[in-house]
Amino acid sequence: MTKTTNLQRLNQRELDEIIELHKRFTDSKPGGKRAILKFVDLSNLSLEGVDLSHADFTGANLSGTNMTDGIFTSCCFFACDLRDANLENANFKRADFRGAYVAGANLTGADLDSADLREGKIMERGQDGGLDNRQRGAQTHENNNWSAIFTGAQLTETNLSGVKANAADFSDADMTGVSLNAADLQGVSFEGANLTNADFTGSDLSNADLRDTVMSGTVLKSVEMQGARIDGVMEHSDMGETLEERGADLEEMLGQHQAWVSSAGKSGAQMDLSGIDLREVENLRTYPLTAIRAVKANFMDQDLRQISLQSAILDDSSFRDSRMMEADLRGSSIQNAIFTRADLSDAKLGALKFDSPDGKGIRLQRTNLSGSSLRYVDLRGTDLRDAILMGCDLTGAKLEGTDLRRADLTGVILTHTDLSSAHIEGAIID
Repeated sequence: MTKTTNLQRLNQRELDEIIELHKRFTDSKPGGKRAILKFVDLSNLSLEGVDLSHADFTGANLSGTNMTDGIFTSCCFFACDLRDANLENANFKRADFRGAYVAGANLTGADLDSADLREGKIMERGQDGGLDNRQRGAQTHENNNWSAIFTGAQLTETNLSGVKANAADFSDADMTGVSLNAADLQGVSFEGANLTNADFTGSDLSNADLRDTVMSGTVLKSVEMQGARIDGVMEHSDMGETLEERGADLEEMLGQHQAWVSSAGKSGAQMDLSGIDLREVENLRTYPLTAIRAVKANFMDQDLRQISLQSAILDDSSFRDSRMMEADLRGSSIQNAIFTRADLSDAKLGALKFDSPDGKGIRLQRTNLSGSSLRYVDLRGTDLRDAILMGCDLTGAKLEGTDLRRADLTGVILTHTDLSSAHIEGAIID
């Protein structure tokens, strides 16, 4: 790559014009033009919420740029300077990040599914303001905290082969199926991350933090792990028994459960899925699961869209990375459960209403989520009216349009959480 100097500086008005032309291009309207932003200086400008899919940012300076909530699918960020950029909740599916310099960037909640972050020519700002090839092993930004932040990010199937990510933060990220071959991951934090089927072959994980990670099917061939912290790691053997291993027949259990529900408990038997690994059960969301018991069950990474789980007992269960849009969990007990990164948008988690025994009033059966981890969960448009959320961890949760009226939020952790657009009238907030 040719040395590049004196990057063209764009202002916000000029950038907005390019965005508008790109929109016309993607909408197949006359006068449209694909956004080609190679080797331009866009530092500290705003790309918040824009759709620039398929744009080319090769060698651009995007340091400090606000790209939150933007759509950048299949974009080229080859050799870009993304230092300190805010990429929160942006969509970078299939984007090319080879050689991009993301030190200090915040990708919290970003989706990098199938993106390419492999090693390439890495650029940095020269004294003349241009981008120069950065020498391998050079000591840059000494005595500063330039860690790349991938906290809570969606990195499923992402290619990170050969990446140099010393001291980066991948905590609570979904890294299912990620390729991290021959990567330098010394001192990296993966705490709470989902590393199912991730491939670390030949990587250096010295002094890495792997506490509370899911490492089912994780490949660790020829890996250096001296000084790594592995407390609480969940391997395949920790996922629970399968129905087959327990000798249980799901169809038979469903028949008994339906009889139990329709007879108000006089016949049949309540379905009990406690301790069972349900990850491989196909079409689980189509089964009538109202009022089941599933304590310490494993629903991780399941498709549970529109599932009916009202009045269920789901305490201590794992719903990590599950798709639960429009799910109905009203009136259920879901205490100390793990929902990290789950999508609960537009779900029903409010109270069930019943006539009181004397027929003179209404009794509420409140959904109880006390002590649950809702870190980086999508709760946009979710109904949580009257829910019990005492002691829940809502770090990084998306709460736009969330209905929290009269909910009990005593002791809730709200780090990096914005309640400004949620409905909180009558809520108890301590």
